[in-house]
Amino acid sequence: GEESHDKEISINTPEECAKITTVLLKSRTGEFDLESIMFLKLRNLGIYDLGCIGDCINLERLDLSGNNITNLGPLSPLRRLLVLNLSANRISNLEPLSSCEGLLSLNVAGNVILSVDNLHALKSLKKLESIRLKDNTYNYTNPVCKNLSYRTLILENFPNMKVLDGERVVGRGSDLYQLCKDIDDTIKTGMYKNGQLPELPETKPWVDDGFWEIKRSNNAIVDEAYKQFSDVLHECRLLNSRAAHVISQNEQTISFKNQPKQYAV
Repeated sequence: GEESHDKEISINTPEECAKITTVLLKSRTGEFDLESIMFLKLRNLGIYDLGCIGDCINLERLDLSGNNITNLGPLSPLRRLLVLNLSANRISNLEPLSSCEGLLSLNVAGNVILSVDNLHALKSLKKLESIRLKDNTYNYTNPVCKNLSYRTLILENFPNMKVLDGERVVGRGSDLYQLCKDIDDTIKTGMYKNGQLPELPETKPWVDDGFWEIKRSNNAIVDEAYKQFSDVLHECRLLNSRAAHVISQNEQTISFKNQPKQYAV
């Protein structure tokens, strides 16, 4: 009895899960075939070797948070991966993730990513729209976050970013910013012919008809930008209205407290 009890305890210790094996994956998921695994959660198991994780080629969601992982190499075959949580590990090199072309969301808070340069490996991931480097809830961060301008640098490098550190991106880096940039480029294109400004005779005071007009085919871009701009304005008005309401309530409370107490006689 005692011998089997000891074996049971040793199986549950993190050391036994230091490397991801076929046996571990099958026991955790109940799947007979590794290619059938689509969702996998292996949190806080002391894992430092990703082993055969790359054989789960249909994985879409993977949670490896709270382990001792440094080498992400075995993740490179996971081209269908959508959501990856690597928080609270010891990762500094993200290069192997550059082949995970379907990745939408990446959480690497609580690692040892030193600078924005370490994120350049992710620039080929065109679908990536959410990165987390800092998580105040768990007090996770990265050395790169000490740089006060790291958010601006990331948004400049990843124009499709929608969520950064759990906060929705607005302004630079957002869809609206990209649309405004498209409009600007379209206007510039309309001004030039064959790559250069046409030379107009000095005696002719007016440019040709339609010279400044945006091409009709680009009207959709303008319409979409106008719609998104209206949405942002509407959101700003709502926030302003809520703020005014809170200020008004606070003023009433302060005013009420400052009034001299009256007693009924």
